[in-house]
Amino acid sequence: MNDSKSRRPFDAEQIKSINQAVTMAEELVSNFFKMSASQWLRPKYDVKTLIDLSPTEIVDGPFAQIIRYEGQRKGSPLGSEAYDYYKICLQDHAVLSTVENTNGLRLLPFCLYVIVHELVHIVRFSKFLQNFNASPNEKLAEEHRVHHITHQILANVPLSGLDAVMGYYRSWRTPLESLSDP
Repeated sequence: MNDSKSRRPFDAEQIKSINQAVTMAEELVSNFFKMSASQWLRPKYDVKTLIDLSPTEIVDGPFAQIIRYEGQRKGSPLGSEAYDYYKICLQDHAVLSTVENTNGLRLLPFCLYVIVHELVHIVRFSKFLQNFNASPNEKLAEEHRVHHITHQILANVPLSGLDAVMGYYRSWRTPLESLSDP
């Protein structure tokens, strides 16, 4: 899967599903964290698919990755005007391969889970609940926390195919106690 020819991007119909998943995810995450529209705009982020990613933003393995950039308001030379800008880089090829090769998974519910998961990370970074540059052990523990929160957010969403996605991620909802060092 290392050569770029095997990295198939989403087609136009699939992009419609991604856009729907992003809209749903934003609403679900803002409701869960009780964030108003103005608060939601504070953690500046964007969701991009393979076609819009630079070569350094494309990886093999994960379904998405978050890259943090430093933004600055136009025309402001002051460092105090800088802010974190997060880019959710969907890895179309990884998503499509998993959806096509895993019985019961469908694109919309799978991407809804992935995007909710990434937005939860961004909210936690923005609220200083998690350090973006954490140690590998802390990143693993955080992944478990975020999967647990993602499950809470999506548990009662009436979307066909979401049960299969929840089952797919079941192992990530291991209690944190079982992850701690002896």
